Amino acid sequence: MHTLPTPYYLIDKPALQRNLDTINYIRKHSGAKVLLALKCFATWSVFDLMRQHMDGTTSSSLYEVKLGYQKFGGETHAYSVAFADHEIDEVVANCDKIIFNSINQLKRYASKAQGKPMGLRLNPGISCAGFDLADPARTYSRLGEGDPARILAVADQLDGVMIHNNCENDDLPRFDALLTQIEHTYGDILRRLKWVSLGGGISFTAKDYPVDAFCQRLQRFAQEYDVQVYLEPGEAAVRHSTTLEVSVLDVGFNGKHLAVVDSSTEAHMLDLLIYRETAPLGDGTGEHEYMVCGKTCLAGDIFGEGRFAAPLQIGDRISIGDAAGYTMVKKNWFNGVHMPSIAVKEADGSVRVVREFSFDDYVNSLS
Repeated sequence: MHTLPTPYYLIDKPALQRNLDTINYIRKHSGAKVLLALKCFATWSVFDLMRQHMDGTTSSSLYEVKLGYQKFGGETHAYSVAFADHEIDEVVANCDKIIFNSINQLKRYASKAQGKPMGLRLNPGISCAGFDLADPARTYSRLGEGDPARILAVADQLDGVMIHNNCENDDLPRFDALLTQIEHTYGDILRRLKWVSLGGGISFTAKDYPVDAFCQRLQRFAQEYDVQVYLEPGEAAVRHSTTLEVSVLDVGFNGKHLAVVDSSTEAHMLDLLIYRETAPLGDGTGEHEYMVCGKTCLAGDIFGEGRFAAPLQIGDRISIGDAAGYTMVKKNWFNGVHMPSIAVKEADGSVRVVREFSFDDYVNSLS
């Protein structure tokens, strides 16, 4: 493994399998179907494993719909904040269900759905989201319809609804409270439907999450409204399955010990910057603390601070954790920094590179 040139994303299949085992358990004991949210993770080289434990994919764009249909299989749910006239026919051709973000979109494109099940995104105006940037219930939100009367007026056209109002929610009582409020507000609508997607953002693969109680809550909901429940995990499906492997290019000291690596938060782990978070670094117990920095010219290109067993030297390798969700789908060519390869670690410990990037890829991304 250490012979591979850095940087590269390393997907650990056995670690991924642990999340998939939990998903299988939830499917079995709750009756819910589980779809992979491609907006979070779309590295199709491991879809061969994931499709054995999940029911399909959900999307946010035409390209994601096509990727799910062509590379994953199973059920393909199409959703977008706004479909365009020039793409709607191709969206419908590549999906099993289509979910509209607004009643306007539903009315505009219902005739294009070719008899496929149609859904609508609901926005109950309440959520669990630690960041305003990611809060679908924020003031002036464009994400979904909230007025029960308006939704009831088109309910006869709907087979289901999608509700996405959780974000990194590892608190089952909070999830229960949000769902209970949805039942109080939209109960009459829910009873008219065949399926309800509760979206993603539920951290049911987090350590010590009460999975059995979660399954029981989903089961009660499904029985009360006689609906098929869907879940749309992204982060929960790939949690702790991937690292970004980097090498130290330079070390220094400027009030803190610094280590510059051959990667970048801006280009390769963008959410660290967007949400001002720190990546898991080091073993947490070492005596030597370093600020690990990216190699771009952006002053705030910093992965975070970690503790290491020995002083870092040029050429040392570092594994940066939590590098699956919202990383590979957001990678970019800022500063022309070399794009990390993508590698997969199999159950027998062998590692294979499934994608490499070159100068030509950089050139071809521009004009």
